Amino acid sequence: MKDMERIGKSAKQASKKLAVLDTKVRNKGILSIAEALLNAQDAIIAENAKDIRVGKQKGLSAAVLDRLLLNHSRLESMSSDMVRVAGLPDPIGEVVEMNVMPNGMEVGRKRVPLGVIGVIYESRPNVTIDISSLCLKSGNAVIMRGGSEAFHSNIALTEVIQDAVSQVGIPEEAVQYLKSTDRALVTEMLNLSQYIELMIPRGGKDLVDRVNREAKMPSITGGVGVCHAYVDEFASLEMAVKVVYNSKVQRPSVCNALDTILVHASSAPNFLPQIADAFAEAGVEMRCDTRSRSILGRRDDVKIETAVSSDWDTEHLSLTVGVKVVDSLSDALEHIDRHGTGHTDAIITENDVSGDTFLQTVDSSAVMLNASTRFNDGGEFGLGAEVAISTNKLHARGPMGLRELTSYKWLVLGKGHTRN
Repeated sequence: MKDMERIGKSAKQASKKLAVLDTKVRNKGILSIAEALLNAQDAIIAENAKDIRVGKQKGLSAAVLDRLLLNHSRLESMSSDMVRVAGLPDPIGEVVEMNVMPNGMEVGRKRVPLGVIGVIYESRPNVTIDISSLCLKSGNAVIMRGGSEAFHSNIALTEVIQDAVSQVGIPEEAVQYLKSTDRALVTEMLNLSQYIELMIPRGGKDLVDRVNREAKMPSITGGVGVCHAYVDEFASLEMAVKVVYNSKVQRPSVCNALDTILVHASSAPNFLPQIADAFAEAGVEMRCDTRSRSILGRRDDVKIETAVSSDWDTEHLSLTVGVKVVDSLSDALEHIDRHGTGHTDAIITENDVSGDTFLQTVDSSAVMLNASTRFNDGGEFGLGAEVAISTNKLHARGPMGLRELTSYKWLVLGKGHTRN
């Protein structure tokens, strides 16, 4: 615990320095990391190969290995994301409002950093870069603890980050990574409330539940997405096939990928064979209720299984999707309310009433009309990147970017005002 306290204390000290650094310095640090990532690609990929090799030996699934993989294309994309973050408006110091009271005194609020952010995450090493860039931009220090499956990758990335920021005058303690796979460190980290202002878990349900249960500081619920797409009776089937296919196949291993297709009974006879044709080429397994399986019949080109009750509550993170026929929009809404996790849900329809009803009724962090669930993402929403997708309603909801990593303080500007 003494080591953890040392880490927390140094992060707190670094956060105080970050909070008063000029925007140009913080941006310069982020751009320095973006350049360093490109220069260190071969070394990073070599460390990542160690994690991939161990992961294969442990029998990690294809979905987990995909989340773990770093290559030149992904590193270049990560570098580009950092450049975009550097170019975003700085939220720190922004005056949210300033009002003149009847007595002439000015009262307002100004955005300030939270301080030290703690992040516990699993197998995606790109999270190390996203979190670091957003925390630096918003004036926050960060302490990260990644999964053991990405240990070598995360150590390499953190060393690149620390070296890059130290060259521009930012303390390297502003970005720290716990260089141990000892699980006891998670417990110690969750107890470090005197230094860490906010804890963010990024991973499966077990991790999120543990952080919410044990953290002594405020924490964010997020990342677990049982995502739905409802194909309405008034849907364009051509559009529906395109949107549903993209939601499932474009990157199936992430939290905003589609898990359950709900199809109105009148659209099902035409839609289901078409989406099955598309899924056959991608190797998607369809877990169908009785009605959808009856419509599809026997097919040799696509794997079709009978759905069980647990399928409706499963975040598949793979090329597997549940399929259910419903008799009405109300039935679809009831299913989403019962089985959804408040993450991302979509409707495909050309009927304004259906669309408006869905958008107003579904209580998720992002609700889509005629758009892929894959768009629930900080980069796609113009945030540059994200530290997490929150399914909380307090203090942040949906993709968490720069503003979601700030608090505010009240400013009171008087001229010798006293209270009667």
